[in-house]
Amino acid sequence: MPFAVSRSTALVALSALLVVLALAGHRLAQTGTATSPEVVAPLEPVAQAPTRRALVVHVVGAVRRPGLYRLREGARVADAVSRAGGATGRAELAALNLAAPLVDGIQILVPRRVAGSQALEATGGDPSADVAAGTSAARTAGLGRKLSLFSATADQLDELPGVGPITAQKILDYRAEHGPFRSVDDLDAVPGIGPTRIEQLRDLVTP
Repeated sequence: MPFAVSRSTALVALSALLVVLALAGHRLAQTGTATSPEVVAPLEPVAQAPTRRALVVHVVGAVRRPGLYRLREGARVADAVSRAGGATGRAELAALNLAAPLVDGIQILVPRRVAGSQALEATGGDPSADVAAGTSAARTAGLGRKLSLFSATADQLDELPGVGPITAQKILDYRAEHGPFRSVDDLDAVPGIGPTRIEQLRDLVTP
């Protein structure tokens, strides 16, 4: 025989079922909120300070401690001379560009001063003798130690055989635009200097 349920009993059961469903839905909502992933803003990369590489240069000539020296990038010729113990009393610093920036692997030649007494001896002790004799004496001393293309002035380059004031200025312009010469053969890129002239200068200059 079918089970008879009164109207009041059915209402109570339905109300209880609604309460159970409401509680279950509330718990599910709390669970979903607790397990929802947290949105995290992406981390910005931290910029690292650029590292300075070391430069190695060869300091020779009229310095107290010639040799190889390691200096920081951005250093100047004056810094290299200082690391080599400073210039000696016979150094001709006016012929060297102390403010020039250093380049890795170059040789810095600090020239020696030509004594005035030596120039007088070359002219027989007569100071009014041919001025070219004094120039010749300075040139001979310069050629003995080789002229540095890295630090040479226009006047020094002009004294080289086959190099006049115009070509000397072209050498300086090329150095200013392209940086120091890596070898004597780089002179081939200077207008007015060809292979024959380079061979004449090879034993007289150094990069």
